[in-house]
Amino acid sequence: MATPCSSSRLRYLIHLAHDNVDFRLPVNIFYFLLVGVALAVSVNSPFWCLEGLSEDDVRSVMARSVCAKSAFELWGHGQTDGNLRSSLLNYPPQSMSPFLHKDSTYRINVYTFNKTLQFQDRIKKIDALDYLPFEGTVSLKTPQHIFCLLEDYGTDPNNIPEHPNYIYFGRWIADGQRELIRTHSVKNRHFIGNTSMEAGLSLIMTNHAKVKENDLIFDPFVGTGSLLVACSHFGAYVCGTDIDYNTIHGKGRSSRKNQKWRGPDENIRANLRQYGTEKMFVDVMVSDASKPVWRNAALFDAIITDPPYGIRESTRKTGSYKENTKLPDCTYVESHVPVSQAYHLSDIFTDLLNFSAHHLVLGGRLVYWLPIYRYCDEMVPVHPCLQIISNCEQTLSSQTSRRLITMEKVKEPEESDIIAHLSDPHFSAYQGHNAFREKYFSGLNKRCGKEDTKYFNKN
Repeated sequence: MATPCSSSRLRYLIHLAHDNVDFRLPVNIFYFLLVGVALAVSVNSPFWCLEGLSEDDVRSVMARSVCAKSAFELWGHGQTDGNLRSSLLNYPPQSMSPFLHKDSTYRINVYTFNKTLQFQDRIKKIDALDYLPFEGTVSLKTPQHIFCLLEDYGTDPNNIPEHPNYIYFGRWIADGQRELIRTHSVKNRHFIGNTSMEAGLSLIMTNHAKVKENDLIFDPFVGTGSLLVACSHFGAYVCGTDIDYNTIHGKGRSSRKNQKWRGPDENIRANLRQYGTEKMFVDVMVSDASKPVWRNAALFDAIITDPPYGIRESTRKTGSYKENTKLPDCTYVESHVPVSQAYHLSDIFTDLLNFSAHHLVLGGRLVYWLPIYRYCDEMVPVHPCLQIISNCEQTLSSQTSRRLITMEKVKEPEESDIIAHLSDPHFSAYQGHNAFREKYFSGLNKRCGKEDTKYFNKN
């Protein structure tokens, strides 16, 4: 097995959570490249060794990351206990001494990945580190310094080795923001809908978009505002639109028992108020992505959205197939709900990319979900003004998935860019998204039919 940390310059270790594995590399690349870090990591590994950054850089990364559990200053590593001991004894004593002197207090934790150790086994591993020159006092509750022994037992839960594949030891620096996933969980949210985005993915999308304080963020399919909640946590101003009049104006049946609707915008405002970020709320209006009311608005720093797939929510836009849809006096009452018509997924993406090209600042990002049935690269919509930064997959079934697409605006649009997609050879490929709903339910019906046949054959 190759040594994951072979460089003598390696100084820091990132312990990553093993969920949403495909999403964490693009997020962390942005932060690591921002501070000039050399990245040589295995995407599937729960431990990343890094060099070329300071402790302050590590803390700034961990202050945003929801994919990382903890970060450590790496003192030693090896494939065996003997290798670890040699590595630790070769670590510069002057780098250790500020944390091991007699007036300090400390604690040693043992973390294992893919294996659970008994308490007695953990104590034995700590006792085996007696060759380290600890002179301070042990304090389990309030230590000044925390040290960690981390053991990697691979990623296959069905083939756990007796001994670890690799061992690390280091000084704890900071924890990631995993706690945000719990505090922002939709289980505790005041208002939710059929398609409210889970907190973990909402925060990941926020990091993919590089959302920062005082940014202006727009969601054209805002729903109950899950993505706006995540963006506002990092100090961004948020706004959005949605075609669902009832959702925006807080009318109709709720998605949660005893959930009370309080009037226009109050469902989204209440979600923001729950986390103390209501002041970041700009506005939410009834509109759709084909005719957004923000066409004359100032440029957005990022556009983050989850378009409807036609599964839990229908794909509709305002308009009619009739030639004349205006009232005789061209006026509408306040409660008027515009006539809607079918909105094909390929048209949604075309409008979304065109809108983003015109209304993102240069360098601004578009982050959106793309539903896929049997993926191929040609299915991802493209635009002359937008460069694809990352393409991450979340599997939904054996045939379907959705991909988190991150794009960055690289140039200002020209008149010809509006219809550029028609000459794109990929256009016919991603027009296949229009049948996603039919293919999804066709596959579901086939699976249900097979299960029913098995049931009747058994009985």
